[in-house]
Amino acid sequence: MSRHIRLRRWLYIRLQPTAWHRKGLSRLNKFIVLMIAAAVLVAILESEPTIYFGRENLFLGLELMFGSIFLVEYLARLWTSAEDPRYGGGFLGYVRYALSLPAIIDLLAMSTLFLTFYGNETSILRLFRLLRILSLAKLGRYSKAFHAIGHAVYSRRYELLMSLMIATVLLLVSSTLLYIIEGEGQPAAFGSIPRAMWWSIATLTTVGYGDVIPQTALGKMLAGLTAITGIGLIAMPTGILAAAFSDAIQQHRLAQEREREEREERGTRRTDETPEGPV
Repeated sequence: MSRHIRLRRWLYIRLQPTAWHRKGLSRLNKFIVLMIAAAVLVAILESEPTIYFGRENLFLGLELMFGSIFLVEYLARLWTSAEDPRYGGGFLGYVRYALSLPAIIDLLAMSTLFLTFYGNETSILRLFRLLRILSLAKLGRYSKAFHAIGHAVYSRRYELLMSLMIATVLLLVSSTLLYIIEGEGQPAAFGSIPRAMWWSIATLTTVGYGDVIPQTALGKMLAGLTAITGIGLIAMPTGILAAAFSDAIQQHRLAQEREREEREERGTRRTDETPEGPV
């Protein structure tokens, strides 16, 4: 094995959490997690004018530092993707990795750090600069909890889709009825179905801002029925996700128990195979 390949393999093991053979994260990934947290904190503090103004050069230097670190990390992950069997080697393997969701998130989060050096402070530029919060999404590859949540949601995708369809139907029905009942009396709030949807969304989600309320007796009866329906609507996906998270936690515990039993079994086997010395 050439020195070039050995170096790439060594770096891949330390960058890819699933390839790390020890418990926890490698020192390199711990450093990257620390930089992600620091970059997000700087983005938050920079949005406060009393902190930012007068310290522009300090923030520029920090953004350049974070951008350079994440650029090196992105290029290193791109280079070591040849070691990942999901992408394979060669040019096409690099392309497959570059088009994967984690790589795209990394690229977006990294590129926004350099936007500070272009143009004046406009609303569009401010929006892209705040996209640095996407750096938090990079933490997903380091946490088993994120994977468990993603697996739980994916395993209940059909039930959640059904809940979404029911919510859409209830939203349309309540908005249409309020438009018919309250449209003439309150055209600004209920003069069309899209206008009535704001009230329906606030009521079905049990938020109830109170900025728009029905005035007629029939409208109030429908509002009460919609509010009661909203309680069940919120409880439906909540119960589905709670059951999914419970299953994911149980599976994680079973996997940990199997790993522990396998380690104990391997240790017992090595002890039994050790030759006895002279008595």
